[in-house]
Amino acid sequence: MLSEIAVEKKKLKNPPLQLHYLGDRVLRQPAKRVSKIDDEIRDLARKMLQTMYSSDGIGLAAPQVGIHKQLIVIDLEPDNPENPPLVLINPIIKQTSQQTSVAQEGCLSIPGVCLDVKRPEAVEVAYRDEHGRPQTLKANDLLARCILHEMDHLNGVVFVDRVENSLALGQELSKHGFSQKAVKPIV
Repeated sequence: MLSEIAVEKKKLKNPPLQLHYLGDRVLRQPAKRVSKIDDEIRDLARKMLQTMYSSDGIGLAAPQVGIHKQLIVIDLEPDNPENPPLVLINPIIKQTSQQTSVAQEGCLSIPGVCLDVKRPEAVEVAYRDEHGRPQTLKANDLLARCILHEMDHLNGVVFVDRVENSLALGQELSKHGFSQKAVKPIV
């Protein structure tokens, strides 16, 4: 079930929300469940989408904009106005595939840094949509990776925590002005 939350897919000079970056404590705090799905939450999802599109992203979790709620927005086709975004509220991973793959990931909270991360190739996730209706989604490939990446944010985990090549990690972070001390490895 794709979202009915409509925002124009364009870059705004002044996006409505402020992104937080690696090293900021807010990225390390676990998000809280959304207790009431109402206009306020739908408005937050809209603002998150506008912020994501303005930063050329394909996914954004509420903690990345300093809001500790279990809310994720995803749009793998930001250039396609016909393709509605996904809005996942209180998502829970039901299962992941045994098969894993390694692919490059980046993050709006760590601009410029792209590194290989190993993740399950498929995921099944239960969540509530923007009307509070329960939904289940089976995803694979890039969508699965994106969901798992954003779900990590809800738990205070950033993708660099999962990077296995510490040499490449150190080089990329320092090249873009980030401290390796901000990484909390969970490999």
